[in-house]
Amino acid sequence: MTPPTPSAAAPLEVTDESVVKSPTPTTNKGSESRSPGRLAWKRFKRDRAGVISACIVLFFFVIALAAPLIAKLYGKDPYTTYASQRPELLDAFSYPAGPNGGMSSEFWFGIEPQLGRDVFTFLLYGIRTSLGIAVAATLLTALLGIVIGITAGYLGGKTDYFVGRVIDILLSFPSTLFFIAFMPVIYGLFVAPDENIPTWLRAVSLIIVLAGFGWASLARLLRGQVLGLREREFVEAAKVTGASPRRIVFKELLPNLWTPIIIQSTLMLPAFVTAEAGLAFLGVGMIDPTPDWGVMIQRGAQFYTEDITFMLFPGLSMVLFVLAFNLLGDSVRDALDPKSKR
Repeated sequence: MTPPTPSAAAPLEVTDESVVKSPTPTTNKGSESRSPGRLAWKRFKRDRAGVISACIVLFFFVIALAAPLIAKLYGKDPYTTYASQRPELLDAFSYPAGPNGGMSSEFWFGIEPQLGRDVFTFLLYGIRTSLGIAVAATLLTALLGIVIGITAGYLGGKTDYFVGRVIDILLSFPSTLFFIAFMPVIYGLFVAPDENIPTWLRAVSLIIVLAGFGWASLARLLRGQVLGLREREFVEAAKVTGASPRRIVFKELLPNLWTPIIIQSTLMLPAFVTAEAGLAFLGVGMIDPTPDWGVMIQRGAQFYTEDITFMLFPGLSMVLFVLAFNLLGDSVRDALDPKSKR
């Protein structure tokens, strides 16, 4: 008697557990779409030098904003000549009587030769003045560069030609020499020669002059970017759909220009800090008794052979800030560059 053969239609029973089952669709977290901003932030956080520089820059801005509060808690101000109230603070040659420029628990950074002002509070307010002027000049410069550069690149033709020649002329000027020659002219437009120039007018004039000659490089960069973008498919599609020039600029062009704008702005601000300090040092910017980095260095240069502390603190702080901001600008550029390998 032969055993029964299985029917062809009968299902086979699978008992081997090693048979590979069909994979179920899974979500790959690494392939999740991320915005360019998040990718840039992730790259920036991996840059240790950039993070440290950002902390230093943030520290300086906090110091600048909180200068009045810190001075109030400290108990002194940058304008009082403490040596006139207490002559024992200075020696017979009008230099600080104490060691290291008169540094003590009462005067943390010492006192100024001759006048006896507190160096610590003078430095705090000097940082506030210099950074305030530099930030305002940077914002105004960026605004002018964005408007003029995008307008020239988008309109083209005679407008582009005219703006291009103006940019060439501005970039050909020796800016430092022109600042020195032009600042008295601006002051003379608002104040008579025999009158004192108000501090606010000096600050506003510095901002206008720095921005008036600083926008050209940013405008040239954005003009070139817009000339390439306006021929792209998405801009042509927007024109075909009847989008207005304003919508094309703000919705199509400007979002693609934020990277060069941010990078150029991070490079302009430290340049304006040094330019403002240099003009103050030469006597055509902020002047004594207004606290300012350049004013402190200019005053300290008169006494550095006998007392270097008054020049040391503003010099070191300005170098540290400019260096940190330049490193921050490099890190921001690398973070915003998708092809960066850092």
